[in-house]
Amino acid sequence: MAAIEFLKAVFYGILEGVTEWLPVSSTGHLILLSERLPFAFCNDQAVLEAFWELFEVVVQIGAVCAVLVLFFGRLFPFGNGRTRAEKRGALRLWGKVLLASIPAAMFGLLGDRLLEKLTGKDLDGWFYNGPVVASALIFYGIAFLLLERLRKKRPPIIGSVEAITPKTAVGIGLFQVLSLIPGTSRSGSTLLGACLFGVSRAPAAEFSFFMAVPVMFGAGAVKAVGFVQTMGKTGLSLPPVGWFLLAVGTVVSFLVSLAVIRLLTDFVKKHTLVPFGVYRILLGAAVWIWYLVK
Repeated sequence: MAAIEFLKAVFYGILEGVTEWLPVSSTGHLILLSERLPFAFCNDQAVLEAFWELFEVVVQIGAVCAVLVLFFGRLFPFGNGRTRAEKRGALRLWGKVLLASIPAAMFGLLGDRLLEKLTGKDLDGWFYNGPVVASALIFYGIAFLLLERLRKKRPPIIGSVEAITPKTAVGIGLFQVLSLIPGTSRSGSTLLGACLFGVSRAPAAEFSFFMAVPVMFGAGAVKAVGFVQTMGKTGLSLPPVGWFLLAVGTVVSFLVSLAVIRLLTDFVKKHTLVPFGVYRILLGAAVWIWYLVK
């Protein structure tokens, strides 16, 4: 049993490390797989449910740490070896990233609480299920195909992350709000928005990587607090094996992300988003067929 749970954590870490950066929805993939391959390291279903809500966010933090490692030179504004211009550039970049993160943070926190107060269910309760994921996969897959047709008529006008203006950053951040619905993809929605605003694919992908840092750390903090509160109210506790599995998934996600981020950056420099659009449509259709015939 322990070996099986360990392999599940490794597999989920690999899945997160790959899909977090591809515009195919890491949350959507995790939701679909968790319905078929849930953790079962203890007999208390309440503990397992609380653990999964924490796990699916914390493994994303592992993936985000790969961004900090790979782009440390551009993101870290301090250090003896950096010139004044480099420090200003890094601080300006962080300013735009934080501006772009505000819409999702506001809608995620305030919208979630308002929805729960009005309907009795939060975003997770309404949207975290297979049919919603399948529909979002198909809808945005089609959007990617239409985007590439549009780009043939309107070539990009912004060729670097540094050229992204604060106004454009906020616009991209508004598109990130769409990713609150699972199956949309955080990287996919930000790529879509950036490209519609005239940003080339490579800098659009890089800016999407940077935007993940505050969003994922913020989401991780919220989920961690919620997990502690749930455990405190119910009097439940997470077995040591649960913490071990959480660490395994996070470390694997980090290591896989190191490779995937490099690969995606190179890929979008030479190729369109059409393969991702086709994949999303095929996966979404397969999921819908599964739900209709089961």
